[in-house]
Amino acid sequence: QVQLVEAGGGLVQSGDSLTLSCTASASIAQMAWFRRAPGKEREFVASISLITDTTSYGSDSMKGRFAISRDNAENTASLQMNSLKPEDTAVYYCAAAPLRAPTTWRFWGQGTQVTVSS
Repeated sequence: QVQLVEAGGGLVQSGDSLTLSCTASASIAQMAWFRRAPGKEREFVASISLITDTTSYGSDSMKGRFAISRDNAENTASLQMNSLKPEDTAVYYCAAAPLRAPTTWRFWGQGTQVTVSS
């Protein structure tokens, strides 16, 4: 079982930046961030392959404001979020796909709250 530890959530103002990090307890193939806003379904934010460095984003808006990166030595993925908007307010969850099933988000973090005030 891989454990994921998230860090970096908090309360910021509209237009501010925030960086989330997620560290896995073992080597994994991919890491991603999802979010769930109050009253809404879970939404894909971004992912990165720790093997190929390929990235993916959930929307053009996210791609233009967010950047996901990796540190293989630390089994860590970070999500740099810029120009934050109130609609980015959500609980952000880290997910990881194991090496044997690189397209399956099998492991999940506990979530970290991001609140953007207007």
